[in-house]
Amino acid sequence: MATKEIKEPPKSVEEVETRPIVAILIIFGALLSLVVAAFVSIGYGAADIDFFTIREAIFHFDPALTAHQIIMELRVPRVLGAVLVGSFLAVSGAIMQGMTRNPLADSSIIGISDGAGLAIAILMALFTGVGYVGLMFGSFVGAGLCTALIFLIGSLAKGGLSPAKLALAGITIGAFVGAVSSGIAIYFNVAQDISFWFAGGLTSMNWFQIYLIVPVALVGLIMAFVLARSVTVLSLGIDVARGLGQRTKLIRFFGIITVMLLTGAAVAVSGTIGFIGLVIPHITRPLVGRDYRLIIPCSAALGGLLLVLADIAARMVNAPFEVPVGAMTAIIGVPFFLYLARREGRGL
Repeated sequence: MATKEIKEPPKSVEEVETRPIVAILIIFGALLSLVVAAFVSIGYGAADIDFFTIREAIFHFDPALTAHQIIMELRVPRVLGAVLVGSFLAVSGAIMQGMTRNPLADSSIIGISDGAGLAIAILMALFTGVGYVGLMFGSFVGAGLCTALIFLIGSLAKGGLSPAKLALAGITIGAFVGAVSSGIAIYFNVAQDISFWFAGGLTSMNWFQIYLIVPVALVGLIMAFVLARSVTVLSLGIDVARGLGQRTKLIRFFGIITVMLLTGAAVAVSGTIGFIGLVIPHITRPLVGRDYRLIIPCSAALGGLLLVLADIAARMVNAPFEVPVGAMTAIIGVPFFLYLARREGRGL
């Protein structure tokens, strides 16, 4: 009987499976699809708008025309916001999965988004006049503190931090923080005001919010690209990373900062939109290999595309009313999460 050859895991970045040509094709295809989806998103709504009107509004804006105002003041910011938020969540999920070697890691699953949501709930309950700048800053702080707490509790467990312990700590803390947020909303009678952040949506996206998160996008995404090679090394295992001379604690620290920036910005403007950071990296890795220098840009492109498509679907399912876009991503993400949990459980 022929014995099955056991393939040894890679021991350096150079040995990691990588497919740059496939990555280029994915990014090109995602961007092309994104342009088409953007035009569909801009044109579809309570007032349907044709392609030629969209083109005229973008290139020859006339403020006297109502259709042009709808396009430029409401629908274009909404599409841009969906692209940015989807990219943020997908990249943060990829970094978390690579750093922790946890295939179930995602900001919405292990509690980081809940930390940002708690900070927003506190601000809206106690500081009623807080603006978007304050909400965004609070979202960063909440995401950062919750991330630090999750890693701390996971590390204090016997045997140190492991993917399973990280997931358990994150889910537990996320459930607790979510309950506290709900309690604050009910006690201070602001449940209706913060329900948007709990459900997740893009309906209130405007140019001011876009201007706020673009600088964060540049900083967070640049940090993600700079860390990509180090995340690839960490994904090979902590012993391999240390053997290659990597300063693992420093890389994890900057990785957490990157996740905090991306997740905090996303939650501040769109609320809790789950599962994009879980699904997209799992779609990307089998296609482009395990090199995060390819996974991160592909995840950014596909994450933006997925959220734009989910936003279109959210408006079509129960027209003329809108379903929260977080519910649409959950329809995809929950079965995917259960499949991954079942698959990983078999490997225990």
